[in-house]
Amino acid sequence: MSKFKKKKGGELPAISTASLPDIVFMLLFFFMVATVMRENTLMIKNNLPTADQIEKLDKKDLVMYIYAGEPSPRYQSTYGTEPVIQLNDRISQVSEIQNFIFEERAAKREELIPFLTTALKVDGDTNMGLVSDVKQELRKANALKINYVTKSGDAVKNNE
Repeated sequence: MSKFKKKKGGELPAISTASLPDIVFMLLFFFMVATVMRENTLMIKNNLPTADQIEKLDKKDLVMYIYAGEPSPRYQSTYGTEPVIQLNDRISQVSEIQNFIFEERAAKREELIPFLTTALKVDGDTNMGLVSDVKQELRKANALKINYVTKSGDAVKNNE
């Protein structure tokens, strides 16, 4: 006689689900921290021009964006096909830029106001007349730090 008996039927033990809630909450917290919400819904076509000498802005929270270009096909029935500007989530007139700048400044702390930069995201097919009008309004609002947003690439090759 033997002291050890063999188990009959090789059943696997049940998998413990005690740690499953911990794993689910860990994944939930990871995605809550890592996800960035989009700030603005783009209502215009925005095919940015390319440039070969670009610099990245350090503090994106100190940047005010002005979009310019032809309305996207979804909005062309409302706004037409002529180039327009977009301030935050609405199509606006050039005359509303000063109020936009003043509202953005009012939302920031006073010591940060001198460091605010206005970034122009202008579609490559937009005429410079609209850009010039935007720049004139920015001068009136004393928003003199302007940045043009572009894609990185070789600008010479794309113009040939």
